[in-house]
Amino acid sequence: MGLIAVTGATGQVGGRVARGLSAAGAPQRLVVRDPGRAPDLDGADVRVATYDDGEALRHAFDGADVLLFVSGAEHADRLAQHRTVVEAAAAAGVRRVVYTSFLGASPTSTFTFARDHAATEDLLTAARFTTTFLRDNFYLDVLPEFVGDGALRGPAGTGRVSAVARADVAEVALAAVLDEAHGGRSYDLTGPEALSFAEVAATIARVRGIPVEFVDESVEEAYASRSASGAPRWMVDGWVSTYTAIAAGELEAVSDAVREVTGREPRSLEDVLSSG
Repeated sequence: MGLIAVTGATGQVGGRVARGLSAAGAPQRLVVRDPGRAPDLDGADVRVATYDDGEALRHAFDGADVLLFVSGAEHADRLAQHRTVVEAAAAAGVRRVVYTSFLGASPTSTFTFARDHAATEDLLTAARFTTTFLRDNFYLDVLPEFVGDGALRGPAGTGRVSAVARADVAEVALAAVLDEAHGGRSYDLTGPEALSFAEVAATIARVRGIPVEFVDESVEEAYASRSASGAPRWMVDGWVSTYTAIAAGELEAVSDAVREVTGREPRSLEDVLSSG
């Protein structure tokens, strides 16, 4: 088995994949920004690089056959950072890339951050890697973090979202980096059902025993409340379009990809809340 380079190894998805690779005895290199936070795993060495530093990335990817490319955090220059990763991987001779994209990623996605994912997929395809695109929906694990003062607020209307557990994304990613058979495939990664935000709020309230309601803001109200944080406009656009993409029905599709790859049913919101 060739060397596997893992980005995002200090995060939730990359870290789970790194631990899974260690358990499988696979040789891996953890590519991290902060070596002090890198997990101490058998069969892994650590190299330091950021998505802005092409030379450090090329050194980090040197000798790797497969790359798990965990998308960068939302940033005004994220696409430029992703381009740097792609160019460094190509220069280092990486052959196969597994990339964490987004469900329905398109240049015209309502969810503005999804547009970077579509462009990154294009960059990877143009660079002629063998690719596996993991097009995950929003994370079930993150939905409770949207609750503030007992309410889940946003202009989602009655739209539904088939959010997926981080653990399920990591299990699919682990399978994809280990098995060549996943090359050339794209997987829409979702949970077992599409929920409205009213149902999300009710589930959080029931499982955690706290009062939570869904408040369907207008788009204007959503912009006003989020702009008050002082965040730049591109960030506020992303936050608000989280909800408007759901209202538009763009994130309601339910896929069987988690079951297809892992052999078991995807985790539900209740499963995630109960395990947390």
